Amino acid sequence: MKAALLFALILGAGAPAFAQDAPQPANRFAATIAPAERFDIKGMLVERHGNGAKPLVLIPGLATGGWVWQETVRELGNGHTIYVVTLPGFDGRPVPAGDAAAENRFMTAKATLAELISSRHLAKPVLIGHSIGATLSIALAEDLPDALGGVVAIDGLPVFPRTEDMPTAQRPAMGEAVRKQMAAAVGPAFAAQQRQYMRTMGVVDMGKADDIAKLTARSDPLAVADYAGAVMALDLRADLPKIRVPVLVLAPSFGPDEALTGMSGGEKVAYYRELMTGTPKLDVKLIDNARHFAMLDQPRAVNDALRQFLNNL
Repeated sequence: MKAALLFALILGAGAPAFAQDAPQPANRFAATIAPAERFDIKGMLVERHGNGAKPLVLIPGLATGGWVWQETVRELGNGHTIYVVTLPGFDGRPVPAGDAAAENRFMTAKATLAELISSRHLAKPVLIGHSIGATLSIALAEDLPDALGGVVAIDGLPVFPRTEDMPTAQRPAMGEAVRKQMAAAVGPAFAAQQRQYMRTMGVVDMGKADDIAKLTARSDPLAVADYAGAVMALDLRADLPKIRVPVLVLAPSFGPDEALTGMSGGEKVAYYRELMTGTPKLDVKLIDNARHFAMLDQPRAVNDALRQFLNNL
């Protein structure tokens, strides 16, 4: 993939500017469900919903908070105890004082999620992650093959798409280049970057895109850049055979975007399956008419897929 397209996939760069829209009503994603409990683990916010026997851990993606999972919490709250996390630096969460995690926030987040599972004595939790949250879920399944009950990865993979052929030795430099480019956008430039991305790659509906962008703009731009750079440098494919639990990957596809991606929905499913080669118990499903935030574009289709997966465990 050409570098310009790679950065476009991450940043939404090169997309056309949009005129200012008329004033919008109250942000539809800002009002969240009150949790039964809220606590902190090393700067990671955890919100617990429900008291069911089956634990779920919901991990949002880059720059997002627990608000992305509201429909999922409503749909799956009965019968499950749901732990919704927000990573440090995202959605207005502060970066811990004296934070030393910037060098590799991904590894720190993975260790903190493992601590959540162990400290709360979660029995075979199912991890449901979006984007970077999905990659974290896959990494944890590799590290903790006997501790989990299953993994759902929503448009997140063990290696960033179209970088799979890059030599391992070159990946750190690529990650650092992405980190630096993203870190250059702060203040209004970061907010504009978020709006542009959401309108071109985040979701199908422009009203939803603007509401989401207002919330993701609350994140710390430098923390967002650190996480993105760390993930771009990763390639977790070698350890996929270590995963013992069922894994479901949800691949969103939106017809008008196929010219950019060069893939139909069916071809995207096949490509994602290829990137997950070696995973012993794998299923890949298409979420049609959806962009990256599939659970916000097509909440019913995503929640139906989640429910079916959980019922079959």
